[in-house]
Amino acid sequence: MGTPQAAVPTLRRCLEDGHEIAAVWTRPDRPSGRGNKVSVSPVKEFALAHALTVYQPARLKDDEVKQLFTSHNADLAVVVAYGRILSEHYLRAPRSGCINVHFSLLPLYRGAAPVNWAIVTGEAETGVTTMFIEPELDSGPILLQSKTAIGPKETVPDLMNRLAEMGADLLSETLKRLRQLTPRPQRDRDATFAPILRKEDGIVDWKLNAFAIERCVRGFQPWPNAHTKIAARTLTIWNAEPLHRETSVQPGEVITAHGDDLIVACGNNTALRLIDVQPEAKRRMSARDFLNGQHLKAGDRFG
Repeated sequence: MGTPQAAVPTLRRCLEDGHEIAAVWTRPDRPSGRGNKVSVSPVKEFALAHALTVYQPARLKDDEVKQLFTSHNADLAVVVAYGRILSEHYLRAPRSGCINVHFSLLPLYRGAAPVNWAIVTGEAETGVTTMFIEPELDSGPILLQSKTAIGPKETVPDLMNRLAEMGADLLSETLKRLRQLTPRPQRDRDATFAPILRKEDGIVDWKLNAFAIERCVRGFQPWPNAHTKIAARTLTIWNAEPLHRETSVQPGEVITAHGDDLIVACGNNTALRLIDVQPEAKRRMSARDFLNGQHLKAGDRFG
């Protein structure tokens, strides 16, 4: 049970390890892009390419859907970023329950966006957890965990690609050792949360120090992205470098706008050098190209 690209390596590994895939469940196809062309999930695309049976129920609460899930007579369900909360019926239908591959070191970062918030909050490391699923969100007993350092320039897509492969390896090891493993209860008092992202999460608060803003630039990709306003139009920031600067300039004020240098004042005597940006309704571009088409000067304000 999975939907995005991050779930594909685990499905692939299940096949490579010789497990019989009774069925693949993924979210329904949906229109996307300017032409509202119907797009299929990466998991569905992979499953169909490997002649696997795919189901895409719109409502898990329907009795027919529950009966369909039970009819698979599965030993185990593996869940990776499926995008739906599973009720008690689904959790108890497979003989050995449901195992989730979660992209954090639980109980840290329970919730929908663990990789994003790990970067935004400045964690030095993260990882992958396999666990039995319980009704309460991401609270089930832990089976195995694997850690990795977060690179100083790593974006969410980069880190997610690594974690997806780590998750496939960890799930493979989990299934091989399942009868020998002793599930370890989580300590709820240590839990932190990674709530679903909102568009407004990406709004740059220039009063923050530049190092925190740069983490938002990396951590809110590919959506909602770190974005701000300049001359009443949205500017998305794709790549930036934090700087220490002794300056009395107000946060959000342009310090330098010349050549390759577009530097904006932030809180705590710091500044942010914008490297790659994307003006509203235009392509991603370098700061130099942006400045060539936008007559910015020192003293102009972002936000």
